[in-house]
Amino acid sequence: MLNKFYIDSLIKTAIEEDINYIDVSADLLIPENQRNDSYFVSKDDGILCGLDCAMRVFILLDDTFTFTAYKKDGDEIKKGDIIVEFNGKTRELLKGERTALNIIQHMSGIATATHRAVELCKGTKASVADTRKTLPGLRALQKYAVACGGGKNHRFNLSDGAMLKDNHIDAGGGIISAVKILRSKLGHMVKIEVETRNFDEVRDAVTAGADVIMLDNMNCEQMAEAVRIIDGKATSEASGNITLENIAEVAKTGVDIISLGALTHSVKAFDISMKMK
Repeated sequence: MLNKFYIDSLIKTAIEEDINYIDVSADLLIPENQRNDSYFVSKDDGILCGLDCAMRVFILLDDTFTFTAYKKDGDEIKKGDIIVEFNGKTRELLKGERTALNIIQHMSGIATATHRAVELCKGTKASVADTRKTLPGLRALQKYAVACGGGKNHRFNLSDGAMLKDNHIDAGGGIISAVKILRSKLGHMVKIEVETRNFDEVRDAVTAGADVIMLDNMNCEQMAEAVRIIDGKATSEASGNITLENIAEVAKTGVDIISLGALTHSVKAFDISMKMK
């Protein structure tokens, strides 16, 4: 679910950035009362995401705007599919086109990449998750898109869970000491995840009673051994240097979760075009 106040604030910021004072193309060329029918068409195969957000761009610009959607977020779409048809004031359609497409293309790109990763892990117990490697201000949109693609959301922010990464561990006196300190201060609802770099750290994380143990930048052989060491005493998470090319092999190691920063920080935009009738 996406908070409407958050969506509206994001869209208004984007529109103010794009239009500034006047659209010298649309405002000077098109009569004020002209209206047009338009539509979004898919130029590729994938998973749709961000349709309602994209339509909200036009609604905020034009309170007479109407649309008929033929797809919804999470649907598979094919090249040539008409996603939505809409009608509005021509000036406002032209003003909102780039912002609306930026949103739906980015979110659909994330959903599509996530779906491909999930499909590659089928037949194993591994679930695909995102990370906090998101674009500033867009985290909720990006994590929503991951969910639409069939993935799981990792923590949304630093308040959601305690994660001891390498620098926390090095600064905090080692895994066992750091987990002990955190346990004495955390509430019962907050889990602790520990990032590990080798088998000794995996054993320390198990001994310390970590809830989740991240296997950072390990190869598949190492991950399989780490899963054996953990032996179900904690949730195992693979992370680091994981791509769509190697994720299937990673899933076969027996890890519970595979987290990929690439789902959000460097995903390719999905190709969608707006056409005016």
